[in-house]
Amino acid sequence: MAYLWIKAFHVIAVISWMAGMLYLPRLFVYHCDVPKDSIQSETFKIMERRLLKAIINPAMVVTWILGLILVWQGGWMTSGWFHAKFLLVLILSGVHGFLSKTVKIFAADQNQRPAKFYRMINEIPTVLMIGIVILVIVKPF
Repeated sequence: MAYLWIKAFHVIAVISWMAGMLYLPRLFVYHCDVPKDSIQSETFKIMERRLLKAIINPAMVVTWILGLILVWQGGWMTSGWFHAKFLLVLILSGVHGFLSKTVKIFAADQNQRPAKFYRMINEIPTVLMIGIVILVIVKPF
């Protein structure tokens, strides 16, 4: 029964992490379109920082902790599908790191990238999520 509770909270954490990972680059898109030092820019900085610190970071930590517990309890360490999923989660964590760095860049008014760049970056978590979900549900190998 504990396994199912851990899995439920893992899924909740994943949903929270993904919601933030999908929303943060969209904030960057809109942030690019406002003048630096404007009220709108300062508002975006607060929104980006709070989203990262209050939702995305804690959700990622909980996702990782509970996910590793599930892997250990389920005995999935030697499964091929798990290795592929683990790689995709590592890449997603790298994207998380990139987005965290980008929050700091916007906070310092040093962004040099156009909104189009962040529109493209916004698709990466989606593609990774699709791959991860398929691997977990279908377990193709």
